[in-house]
Amino acid sequence: MRVLVTNDDGIHSKGLDILVRRLKKKAQVFVVAPDRERSAVSHSLTLNKPLRIKEIEENVFLVDGTPADCVRLGLLDILKKENIDMVIAGINMGPNLGDDVLYSGTVGAAIEGTILGVPSLAVSLVAKCNFHFKTAAEISCRIIDKVLQKGLPKGICFNINVPNLPIKQVKDFKITRQGKRIYGKEIEKRVDPRGFIYYWVASGRVHNIKEKGTDVEAIEEKKVSITPLQIDVTAHQYLKEIRRWKF
Repeated sequence: MRVLVTNDDGIHSKGLDILVRRLKKKAQVFVVAPDRERSAVSHSLTLNKPLRIKEIEENVFLVDGTPADCVRLGLLDILKKENIDMVIAGINMGPNLGDDVLYSGTVGAAIEGTILGVPSLAVSLVAKCNFHFKTAAEISCRIIDKVLQKGLPKGICFNINVPNLPIKQVKDFKITRQGKRIYGKEIEKRVDPRGFIYYWVASGRVHNIKEKGTDVEAIEEKKVSITPLQIDVTAHQYLKEIRRWKF
């Protein structure tokens, strides 16, 4: 098996390193990752400047772009002769639950892999400190084995969130739907020493809404959340109704 690994925390992230070490026991691993942290860049591609690639060791490449850039360059150029079997984005240092998927560079990388026809997983560890990366790496391998056995439907990727616990304390796996997280609406406005205004746009608290069957509920139950995400974001259930509107 040949696996492309990327992330949005940057090529020097401990989560990436531990995942790669674990995957090397079962696969040929290629790393194509951003040269620095690219959190919350979603599925953005770099269109207004050239991208540069540097191989820093065998099969490990850094890119001065986004996670989606890394996957696109990896599959279409750097590793185009390798016939990559799977794309794995992670291990992200923090959750990608609920509305996070709209902002997440980790999820964006998995979506890019899916668009390019390769089974893809986004893996996140729900923690802010004292990360149990080995747990997330082991969980990732179990899910990879199942995906290789069953396959993924076209246009579908998995968003995986792992509770921050020793592996023996993780209770189960749960197939979930995307939950809801309410972000604070505060924008912090400050003045720098030279008198110019600047802003922090994400300074508020995040509140998780616990609902049945969601990724948020699974994590609170100390279970691994696996949420299938689809590329087609059309609200199909409303098409018939809206087609009756007169414009």
